[in-house]
Amino acid sequence: MSEATGKYSITMPRDIAEAARGRSGPSGLSAYVAAAVARQVERDNLNELIAVAEAEHGPVTDEEIQAMRDELHRARRQQGSDRADAA
Repeated sequence: MSEATGKYSITMPRDIAEAARGRSGPSGLSAYVAAAVARQVERDNLNELIAVAEAEHGPVTDEEIQAMRDELHRARRQQGSDRADAA
C-alpha cells in the first residue's frame, strides 16, 4: 500500500525543472522531485542530530571524521571481499 499523496504547486528555475524532467525516467517528474525532497529532509534531520550531539559532546574533529571514513572504507572493502568469497 502506498502513502497518501497530495498535489502541490511549486516554483523553481526552468533550467533545473527541465534537467529534472530529463532525468526523471519512467517514474516521472513528481517521483523524482519527491525523492530529492526526501533526501533533503533526511539531511536536515541528520544536521539537527549532529547539532544536538555537538552541543552535548563538543564538535567532531577532522581526525575523528577521517577515522570514521577510513573505517567505512575498510568495512566496504571487507563486504566486497566477503561477497567475492561467497561467489
